[in-house]
Amino acid sequence: MAANEKTGYIIEKATEGERSEIMALYKAQIGREFCPWDEDYPSDETMDWDYSRDALFVLKADGKIRAAISIEKDESVDKLTCWDKSLEPEGELARLAVMPEEQNKGYGRVMLQFGMDELKRRGYRGIHMLVNKYNRKAISCYSVFGFKVVGECRMYDQDFLCYEREL
Repeated sequence: MAANEKTGYIIEKATEGERSEIMALYKAQIGREFCPWDEDYPSDETMDWDYSRDALFVLKADGKIRAAISIEKDESVDKLTCWDKSLEPEGELARLAVMPEEQNKGYGRVMLQFGMDELKRRGYRGIHMLVNKYNRKAISCYSVFGFKVVGECRMYDQDFLCYEREL
């Protein structure tokens, strides 16, 4: 668990009892610019997969979930040829979501840093992720953390930039 007394939030592993609140967070993203999520994704099966790997984390403030992030394992992404072999093993972060009314408070960056720290604790040397090619807000956030664009791809009916960095 990570806590920040100054800002009053905690980050912890999600529990099964929080499933409906997390799903509400995911559903709140549907229709937002550059968000490809729909009624079918993320699903209960996606959450089952995350829970089975202790891979889903939430940020809470005032007892409510404000943001979430998952450690992902996606073989189709892992197989892309643009990734730097010297950074293996590499982890991936996915499903970073912040409640719309909590946007621009820094929670996305906090969760990204937490996710990278968690990957490092789990023994990963590098991190890679896909970012919608046109999502300027996410691109700006990732550049602050020193991510580099190492390729481009088209997956899941979207154009992505392939971002990578050493942990």
